[in-house]
Amino acid sequence: MEKHNVIPLEELRKLKKPVNANIKHKESLTVLDKAAIFITSIVGTMWCAIAFTLLALLSLPEAIAGGKATIISWIAQTFLQLVLLSIIMVGQGLQNKHSEARAEADFDVNVKSELEIETILQHLENQNEIMSEILKKLDKK
Repeated sequence: MEKHNVIPLEELRKLKKPVNANIKHKESLTVLDKAAIFITSIVGTMWCAIAFTLLALLSLPEAIAGGKATIISWIAQTFLQLVLLSIIMVGQGLQNKHSEARAEADFDVNVKSELEIETILQHLENQNEIMSEILKKLDKK
């Protein structure tokens, strides 16, 4: 029977542990990053989209009075950029929350798996010790 190199359990414990990516990311944010996130969290709400819609609608009568070119310009520059920006940010925020929840769930699974694997490794290490003792006893006979 061929012998395998067995890595001691203590060496395996020194290997890198699972890291919660969400916490690590939040800890790495600078003051400017936090300011950007704060502004984004305000602009990326449906309330802000509603406010921008009302603001854009204030200039709609003048755009209509200005003719086709002015209406097209109003739609492209005022409505799409102002209103849809907030709505897109809301959608991206929802997607981000889902991704963050998945990352948390993955982290929890990784931590649990690590504990289960360590338990199995301890069991195998105990079996190796017992088998070594049995082999020593057999060799003496």
